[in-house]
Amino acid sequence: MSYSNVADLTVDEFKNLIKEVVTQTLLELLGDPDEGLDLREEIKERLHRSLATNGETRSAQEVAAKLGLDW
Repeated sequence: MSYSNVADLTVDEFKNLIKEVVTQTLLELLGDPDEGLDLREEIKERLHRSLATNGETRSAQEVAAKLGLDW
């Protein structure tokens, strides 16, 4: 059904319209703009090497200290 005026909508139709608009807006604001894009092979290889050789994690404070930054 197509309505030309908001006043023609039922309460449920109006709620659904608002829900759709809010959902679409949130996806536009918070969605990943790179979703669905492929990584270049060289980047994939760098990530694999990095994960294989550096499986440990470090806190931001450790990294900052190593770089001589105040955290």
